[in-house]
Amino acid sequence: MSIAPPPKNVTEPRPLPTLHGPWPSTAPWARHWPGPVRPATALTVAAVAGAAATAALSLPLDRPGVGWLITALAGLLAVIAAGPVPTTGGPPPLVVRPRYRPGPERVAWGGATVVLIAVGTFRSAGWLFVLCLLVATLTGALALAGGRSIRSILAGYTMPFTAAFRSVPWLTRGLKRAGRPAGGAGVRVAATAAVSVVLLTAFGALLASADLRFAAALEHLVPDLGVDTVFRWVFVGGMGVLVVGSAAYLRSAPPNLSTLDGTKGRKVHRWEWAVPLGLLVLLFAAFVSVQAAGLLRGDEPVRAFADEARQGFWQLSFVVGLTLVVLAGAARWAPREEPADRLLIRVILGTLTVLTLVIAATALHRIDLYTDEYGLTRLRLLVFCCELWFVLVLLLILAAGRNLRAPWLPRVAIAAGVLALIGLAVANPDGLIAERNLQPRNQPIDLTYLGNLSPDAVPALTGLPPAQRSCVLGRINLELERTPADWRAWNLGRERARAVLNGQSNGQAWRCD
Repeated sequence: MSIAPPPKNVTEPRPLPTLHGPWPSTAPWARHWPGPVRPATALTVAAVAGAAATAALSLPLDRPGVGWLITALAGLLAVIAAGPVPTTGGPPPLVVRPRYRPGPERVAWGGATVVLIAVGTFRSAGWLFVLCLLVATLTGALALAGGRSIRSILAGYTMPFTAAFRSVPWLTRGLKRAGRPAGGAGVRVAATAAVSVVLLTAFGALLASADLRFAAALEHLVPDLGVDTVFRWVFVGGMGVLVVGSAAYLRSAPPNLSTLDGTKGRKVHRWEWAVPLGLLVLLFAAFVSVQAAGLLRGDEPVRAFADEARQGFWQLSFVVGLTLVVLAGAARWAPREEPADRLLIRVILGTLTVLTLVIAATALHRIDLYTDEYGLTRLRLLVFCCELWFVLVLLLILAAGRNLRAPWLPRVAIAAGVLALIGLAVANPDGLIAERNLQPRNQPIDLTYLGNLSPDAVPALTGLPPAQRSCVLGRINLELERTPADWRAWNLGRERARAVLNGQSNGQAWRCD
């Protein structure tokens, strides 16, 4: 018996197209994050290219400036222009998924990302801007990938880095599709760009030769086309394609992280977790008792608070991390079906959190006394702010203990930290440091440290005595004079400092007696 071959006029059904080829993807992330099936649209490719070109032309790499905000806004517009695209999956007929629309929470995370990057336009403190950029990577990941639990947030934080490389073939396929002869879109785009360059070059040269002031303004806007400038453009533009392409890729096909938000899992016996955590509570109680005894005696010198405050900060960091891990572990492994189980969770975790709050209050008290004695620095200010945030997180943990379930806790804790950082930037930390150090105290003023502050501190430093003011402001003025004039690095804090310094100098040279 033989099987007849199929008729020649019958064609076999073509497999569904995917990003990785004609067959369904077998990548580890394919289940939760299959990615967009269709290539990038011509609008997406053009938007990503435009944002990358904007970054290459306006991004200052060595200091804060308005170029960072321009680049962030260009990237935001590119991601909005890219938009979500319908994805397909399953056997024929094609099943079209509903268009993804970001909710208010995603929009808020995106707005927070832009605000954090905009700090570089108003504050000249480099350390503050670097900190804002680091936090902006987290808020940007939450805006693009989402996440509710700690596990899903950590997974979503890694996805933009993976999407940066996955977006390259996606954008390449879209570029090839836009440049096909049938549509002719690629040829039209190239011709439009060439005509624009020719017109701007010809008429710009004529207008520059006709007016010296316009030529000077054009010279500030158009950089010198040297080898280093071209290399910088290529490097920054390539990084811009990866970053904006990653955001557009996630925007077009966001991952599904809902399966990582579950709390179901293997349960353990109540004594398997209650005994070790109960011993930890006893250890914390002993530490708090020793601290309370020292405070009641009042025989500890102020100088001894320095090292203990710093040790308390790092110790408190581990304590808070341990408390968060314990809370997550209890939500996943501790049984809660019986009333006795729920009572144990509330008593042990609640007691541990209260003891940690006492440790935090002790550390805050000591760092405040040490600052009154020796002055305020950037590190001490950050320590104080971090400990306040830790206290808020601990209070949120206590509030979550009522229902033994708090899916909102990780996002609220992150949002509180983001708002605290934005509030610190609005308050002008270098200015606060200068004002606090000018207050009367037993120790002399550290003029060297004040001279190393950013130009944001210049208005507050005018309260120094004339001789000290001339020395400190002269050092900051020297750094401002070394900063080259570049529109990309324009900064409100530096401009205000220049205005104050011009008014303070009265045409005389700065000097130190």
